[in-house]
Amino acid sequence: MFREIHKSIGTPTYVYNLAKVRQNIARIQADFADLKPHIHYSAKANANLTILKTVLSCGAGIDAVSGGEIFRALKAGASPDQIVFAGVGKTPQEIRYALEQGIGWFNVENEAELAHIQTLADQLGRDNIRVALRLNPDVTADTHPHIATGHGGAKFGLTTDVVTRLLDEQGKFPCLAFNGIHVHIGSQLHEIEATCEAAEKAVILARGYSSIDTINIGGGLPVAYRADERLPMYQDFAQALVPILQGYDVLLEPGRSIIADAGILLAEVLYVKRQAGKTFIITDASMTELMRPALYNAYHAILPVMDDASGKLETVTVTGAVCETTDVLAKDIQLPALQPGDLITIQTAGAYGMVMSSNYNARTRPAEVAIDGEAWHVIRQRETWDQLLGDEADYI
Repeated sequence: MFREIHKSIGTPTYVYNLAKVRQNIARIQADFADLKPHIHYSAKANANLTILKTVLSCGAGIDAVSGGEIFRALKAGASPDQIVFAGVGKTPQEIRYALEQGIGWFNVENEAELAHIQTLADQLGRDNIRVALRLNPDVTADTHPHIATGHGGAKFGLTTDVVTRLLDEQGKFPCLAFNGIHVHIGSQLHEIEATCEAAEKAVILARGYSSIDTINIGGGLPVAYRADERLPMYQDFAQALVPILQGYDVLLEPGRSIIADAGILLAEVLYVKRQAGKTFIITDASMTELMRPALYNAYHAILPVMDDASGKLETVTVTGAVCETTDVLAKDIQLPALQPGDLITIQTAGAYGMVMSSNYNARTRPAEVAIDGEAWHVIRQRETWDQLLGDEADYI
């Protein structure tokens, strides 16, 4: 099928398996069944309309971190009450838009943000706007430092004393309903203890306020990028959290764990370059299609599309064509001998791939394809050079 896709629409191309998306959601629903959580898919992981529609069809809602993601969620068919609006820097314009649409929750991260929501809700004649104050629990997650969000030095959330003061001052915000505490300590969590510690701090704080009936524990469920990677089971997370969260409605906001291993990036080998004792496989995919290796030094397995890949392996570095030294997709990995025109798949690329793609070096963003059963469908056309111009205005 990969050769058929390449022949029809070329590369680089993201390819998603919708059956795997459904399977991942079903797994999370089953593993967390004892908590009876309201699942809201984190759209920032992958906001393609087909992916969002697939998630919604499985009974999940959407976690959005911008007005644009709310817009996409609504276009995909989400009802407003299925949407949670999170994010550390919501603009007044985005807040107004969210209020006008009647979204279900605001996860609030700034005291001034509360004032904006109250003022705009009053202007629009809206009341009973559900808010969850995001607690920064000062807990350091066992994850990459670039995706840890719950430690004291992070920009995210509010300290315990600020959350307590705001809950004591609920009367200042008559249009708002302070119904939740939100806590999210980071992505790709490698151990359970920190999550439990953060949840315990949220519950201890919530117990003092009868209006709080919901604890939003965010996302962070890990995905294996390496075959030998050992990670906690989702069920273990759930079982550890059940006694802590008992008596509260629970919101869960997974993203990576739903879409990461349901997607690959298909690429073509352009050149094989040998110099200074190294072999470089230069492909038509790059950091403009998949930013994670350059941004996080993230690992993605790479597999050749070959009928027989059992030949002698060689140590190679797989790169893109962008004029940056950091444009390396995989360094010093073992692959069979490749030739120009061969295809490779970059694995576990469904999350934070296309959403982070860019037009750097005036490169067009890739096509996207969904496999559903035995058929595949183009769900985003490849950009054209004309589209690179967008709405630029020539004033000279």
